[in-house]
Formats: sequence, C-alpha cells, structure tokens
Amino acid sequence: MNDIFERITESLTGYFKSQYDICLKAAEIQLQYTRKEFTGDLTLVIFPLARYTKKSPEETARDLGTFLISELDAVNDFNIVKGFLNLQISNDYWLQLLKAVSHDAGYGTRDLQHDALTIVVEYSSPNTNKPLHLGHIRNNLIGYSLSRITKACGHRVSKVNIVNDRGIHICKSMLAWQKWGKGQTPASTGKKGDHLVGDFYVMFEKELKDQVRQLVGQGVEEEKAVREAPLMREAQEMLRKWEAEDRETRDIWKMMNDWVNEGFDETYHRLGVDFDKIYYESDTYKLGKDIIFRGVDKGLLDRREDGSVWADLTGQGLDEKLLLRSDGTSVYITQDIGLAEQRYSEYKFDRHIYVVGNEQNYHFQVLQQILKKLGYEWADHLYHMSYGMVELPHGKMKSREGTVVDADDLMDEMFLTARTMSEELGKLEGYNAEDKERIISIIGMGALKYFILKVDPRKNMVFDPAESVDFNGNTGPFIQYTYARIMSVLRKAEEQDLSGKIVAGLQPNDKELELIKLIARFPDVIEVAFDELNPSLIANYTYDLAKEYNQFYHDHSILSADTGQQISFRLMLSDVTARVIKTAFELLGIDVPERM
Repeated sequence: MNDIFERITESLTGYFKSQYDICLKAAEIQLQYTRKEFTGDLTLVIFPLARYTKKSPEETARDLGTFLISELDAVNDFNIVKGFLNLQISNDYWLQLLKAVSHDAGYGTRDLQHDALTIVVEYSSPNTNKPLHLGHIRNNLIGYSLSRITKACGHRVSKVNIVNDRGIHICKSMLAWQKWGKGQTPASTGKKGDHLVGDFYVMFEKELKDQVRQLVGQGVEEEKAVREAPLMREAQEMLRKWEAEDRETRDIWKMMNDWVNEGFDETYHRLGVDFDKIYYESDTYKLGKDIIFRGVDKGLLDRREDGSVWADLTGQGLDEKLLLRSDGTSVYITQDIGLAEQRYSEYKFDRHIYVVGNEQNYHFQVLQQILKKLGYEWADHLYHMSYGMVELPHGKMKSREGTVVDADDLMDEMFLTARTMSEELGKLEGYNAEDKERIISIIGMGALKYFILKVDPRKNMVFDPAESVDFNGNTGPFIQYTYARIMSVLRKAEEQDLSGKIVAGLQPNDKELELIKLIARFPDVIEVAFDELNPSLIANYTYDLAKEYNQFYHDHSILSADTGQQISFRLMLSDVTARVIKTAFELLGIDVPERM
C-alpha cells in the first residue's frame, strides 16, 4: 500500500503547488485506511488542507476527489463524510498489486538498508537460582519477535542476554545444596540442572521462613529477624567468600551455574529463541565502578561522609539514588551503567531496547537519567520495552514458595493439551507416529507463543493453556490450520496440473477483494509493529487474514470454480495468503505445518 499512499501524496503536493503556490509538508497530508463502517479504501483528512483552499472542508474534499480521479487511474470513486474524503481504489490496481506480490518472495520484508539502524535487543535476563518460568516465556517471546521484526524492516539487530549469576540469591541455592544436597547432581537425580537448583532455592526459603518465625516468636521484629536468622547470616558469609574468590565457594558456584546454564540452553532451544551474545553478571558487576569514580571526580555525583556515592535526580523528578555503598561495593544499577557503556563501545547502537517487566519502570528511568548526568549523549538511545505481568487463571506465581510455573512444565502441558485437542477433533488421522509428534509439537508451541504475543506487550494478561489450543477463534492453531488447509488445496492443484495466475478481464468478487486489500496492508503492519515495538499487531493482523480467507473458502469453491479463469486466480490468491501467513508467523517465531 505504500505505493498508492506515495502516489496520492505526490499528486496532492503537486496540486497545491500549482493551484495555490503552497509547498505542503508530508505531515499535512494525512492518509489512513478507511474505517469499516464507511465505503472506501483510503481516507484523506481534509481539515489541515482546507485552511489553504479557503473553502469549506466539504468543498475542498470534492475538489481534491475530482482531481485525484482525473490524475490517477488507481482512484476511481470517492465519497465525503464531513471533513473526510474516502477514496475508492480500482479493481485493476488491486489485481496488479496481487500479481506483483505473487512474484515477490520476500514480500513485506526488507533486505539490509543502506541507512539501516543498529539496534540491540536485550531479553531473558534470568537468575541462575531457578528455572525459567512463565514470565520468562513472555519476555523471551517478545524480545525474539522484536528482533525478527527489526531485521524484517532492514535494520541491523543484535540479540543479547545478561545472566544474573551472582549475588545473595545465588548463594541461597548454593548453601542449601551444601547443607542438604547430599551430593545430588542432575545426573544422579535425573533432573534438569535448573530445576534441581531451583528446588534448593525453595528449600532455603522455607527453612529461612521457619527460622524467622521462631525469632519473631521470641520478640524480634520481623525485618531484623530476616537479617539475623542463622541461615541468612550463612548465606551472607558465602557471598563474602565468593567475592573474596574463596576456591571452594567458587567451585560450588561454577558447578551449580553450569547445571543451570545447560538447563537454560535446553529450554531456549525448545522455545525456539537464541542470542548473538550472552553476558554474565559475574563478569560485568564491577564495570560501573570506574565510571562512578570519574563522576565523583567531575563533581557530577555526591560522595557522602560515610563514603557512599549517590546521584541526586530530584531535579529530574526522581529520588536520590545510591550507586556505591559505604564499604565500596556496587549496587545493581552500577553494573547496568557499566554494561550500557560496554554495549555502546561494542555496537555503537542507534537504539538499545531492554525487554524487562513493568515492575522495573523506575529502575530504567533512573538508569537513563544517571547516564545523561554523566554526559553520555547516547543515553537517549536507551529504551525500556516495559511489558505487563502474565498470570494463570488461578492467580499470581511466587518463586520463593515454589508456586511458579516452570517454562518446561508449561511446554509439556501445551504438548499434552495439543495432543488431546487434536485427537478429539480428528486432526491427526492418517499420520504416522513420527509425523503426529512433530505436528503436535508445532501446534502446542504455536498455541503458547501466539496466545502470549497476540496481547499488547504493555498489558497484563492471563494465560489459559486450554483456551490457547482451541482450533476456533483468535488462536495459533486456528491460523496454523488455515495455512495447512491452503497448502492442501495447492497440492491438489499441483496434482491436477493447475497453476495460479491472473487472466485479463477478471472481475474479483467482494471476498476476493477484501483478501487482496488485507494482503496489501502487510508491509505497513510490520513497519508499525517495529515503530511501536508491538508484535501483537502482526499476530492480530494474521488472525484477521486467516479469518477472511476462511470466509472466502467457505463461500467460494477454488478447484471447482465455474471457470478456469476463476480457478487460476483463486489459486494465486490462496498461495499469496499462505505465504503472508507463513512470513507473519516467522516474525513471531512460530512454525506452520504443511499438513495438519
């Protein structure tokens, strides 16, 4: 559709120059898709233009509509609704567009552009004291999809991950294993390493809770009881030993982190996401210190009497922020400051996108303001993709209490649900065991990914496994089944030696035109999804396309159409629809089955 937008814009620019000697700015020509309740394809907003014509909006619209019909073959009719000019685009334009799309293998996407931006997308950011959970699934799916959308728009993209592999939370799992693990390993227990380590984290928290309860019963305030509980003191001592590079402590740490990272790799592979580079907090947590010291020397940061260092952000509407403790140890944002500088030196990014939950909104506001305070001009290139929380129908998850839904367990559940639904509906009849398992996996993962990605990432959501695998409605399996249905039609056509093409004189019906118009929007949908960092726009567009195709399929025969002309045209339309669905799902990281 960019082509017709550009042609109309160019024509209007020339019209106002010749008629009124006015050079219009592009922003003044507001073209948009016509709303469904009105007749037309594109709508021009007249109000910004009427001030130049010195005529009423309706009269201005009439003049412009008449001009565009005479100037452009693609525009063949118009109507006016108050200050809006609704333009109707000719059938011939739509047919030529479909023909062009049918020859464009990469329709909707771009190769690397000469003016490409360099964009870093950070996502996942797990802790090595527990497995990836449902919240991580949303994080990873959003981040991975955004990276694919970015690349599809012709930009350079680097996918990065920061693994939080040090700190008190890691020591909690280590200490629990040391005290109660009895030498257990993933091999000896048959458990994935991240699950095994997560069990010990839960074990620590339960034992700590008992100790705190006892101290509170003895009259100690709860906050103090948490600090003074014997188990917490031991964990703090283990952290001190780790920072002092005590060999035994470091050996346990490395062993358990290796278990977890191997488990993470399995989960990432199954989820279908990857990274170009993985950073580890144990390598980066000291990076920000030198930057902070330089900020103190320049008078940009405040060192207090106890030796601690703070950033005063009250002038930016924020609070004062601790950057170094009085004992010289860093806090979490100190690492982020150093890591941001390292990333910029490595990538010279035009934009750095942090995919992190909305509970960290304040953290990223502070990070950006501190970097600006320190004089980093690229601080304005940092963007927090703040996504909402994901819950299950029965409520919130709590990792300390062991009530978090592990990513692996959820994927297992999706597989079983997909199997049950598929067998009940008879979707897998006639397939051998290997093909069944492969298709069930595609359906289950497609259901999971689509259900999460169809929701605007900025909104909280409730994930319902059973609802996500429904073969009707706005679900991944519904769209996958539509794709498989089209591929079945195309295979039958090939067996009958039929091919898709447009024959001169063809007059498409309303359903066919609606499909072509939806297909025409695809490149614009990708661009807007990139601009707004919103994969849900692509997900819901794909559902609309699949729904429109199914209505067309229900109302009109393809292989048994009345004429050979109709058969050829409908095969081309079906083929292009399938390719758009496949490309759109690739941008979401979702596979489509050729058979189903």
